Amino acid sequence: MAKIQKKHVSSEGWEGVAHWYTGWAGAGGSVYHRKLAIPAVMGLMNPREGQHILDMGCGPGALAQHICRRGAWYTGIDCSRKLLHFARRHNGGDRTRFLSGDATALQGHPELDEGSFDGVVFLLSLQDIHPLEGAIDSAAWALRPGGQLVIFMTHPCFRVPRQSGWGWDAQRKLHYRRIDRYLSALEVPMQPHERGRGTTRSYHRPLSQYFREIVQRRLVVDAFEEYAIPGEISRKFSGNADNRDIPLFLAVRARKY
Repeated sequence: MAKIQKKHVSSEGWEGVAHWYTGWAGAGGSVYHRKLAIPAVMGLMNPREGQHILDMGCGPGALAQHICRRGAWYTGIDCSRKLLHFARRHNGGDRTRFLSGDATALQGHPELDEGSFDGVVFLLSLQDIHPLEGAIDSAAWALRPGGQLVIFMTHPCFRVPRQSGWGWDAQRKLHYRRIDRYLSALEVPMQPHERGRGTTRSYHRPLSQYFREIVQRRLVVDAFEEYAIPGEISRKFSGNADNRDIPLFLAVRARKY
């Protein structure tokens, strides 16, 4: 594990795994998107007709159709040209646009204006974006006063890449969550896909770092939710039906004032 360095991480990893990712997640998103993330985001943001919503690190654009059904306008931004191509083909429409760009440096993007969005969303993307301060800066820049930021992400307290997992206590006959490290920021290469042509990175930061970056930018947190994996998903993917009291995902909503 390497400590995070203050440098920009390129999109080459996502370009290399784009075909695998779109095949795994599909146009509507993975089972985690469909069952957990998208319903949570829609509930917290509650987009209304005529509003403009920005999806940061949009990937295949699974959120687009849900936003547009509410009568809102959707903009997705991502650094991977291949993922954007898939998004335009499968989730495009009259109220959607997909832009190529760096989610950590939106200022100066030729197709975006400061303070032009009613909502900004990180849908299972923020844990894969570095640097964090650049991403939150971009979100705050894009929001109008009164606009809201919604983040749905893996829970950093219970889900640390390669430093956490499930264990079995035979004496007490129960599953437990093992956490090996937490306070140290980590940059973790994920499993290679597509014959090793792409390796993405996940960035672990303690929860306090997320809140610190949010509140330093005139964003006031007014909602915080935690989510365990539903039993039917847990049994299918991990064989563990006892995960319902351990939240592996969280959602934060903050407003700009």
